[in-house]
Amino acid sequence: MDQIIEILKRVEIFQGIADTLLMVAFATIIAYFIGVPMGILVVTTEKEGLFPNRTIHKILNAIINLGRSIPFIILLIALIPITRMIIGTSIGVKGMIIPLAIGAIPFVARLTENSLKEVDNGVIEAAKCMGCTALEIIFKIYLVETIPSLVRGLAITVIMLIGYSAMSGAVGGGGLGNIAIENGYYRFDTKTMLIVLVVLIILVQIIQIMFDFVAKKIDKK
Repeated sequence: MDQIIEILKRVEIFQGIADTLLMVAFATIIAYFIGVPMGILVVTTEKEGLFPNRTIHKILNAIINLGRSIPFIILLIALIPITRMIIGTSIGVKGMIIPLAIGAIPFVARLTENSLKEVDNGVIEAAKCMGCTALEIIFKIYLVETIPSLVRGLAITVIMLIGYSAMSGAVGGGGLGNIAIENGYYRFDTKTMLIVLVVLIILVQIIQIMFDFVAKKIDKK
């Protein structure tokens, strides 16, 4: 136990947790700010959607599929010049936020699309018959009906980004991934690696339990 406490102090594990959560929080906000509207557009521009547009639908689908098909570590390296241009650095906590967000946007868009497609078409048709506008249907029916599903999707996204942030430690990212690589792998310190692994598992479990609890509380079905 004393050895574990000593390792926790030496590698600043709590600072690593804070850095990881900071990266994931900002990346999640950016990803949802862009990804949710993309998912809504994919659904509303399909053949039987609110704004049928085959061209936009195909373009968005192609972008989402392309984004999801690129391994994150390759995307991370490819985005280094862009990240430096926007943030001023491509390493550390700040340097990982943009790649994490871009990596998550297609994922969020697809989760949003799947959640919206769970809404009963009969409810949508009834809203149209009542004279609801397209925007009213989006904000008062689609999004309201899918809040529990979107919350569960948020949990999946956050957990995925925690995994991505750990992976970013291989190219100079901050947080727990950097601790595992710099203090564990490069120094052949198996104990540090295992401690970081246990911390990541606990962190993921806490987040999953929290979001499941929130989703159950707001699910009125």
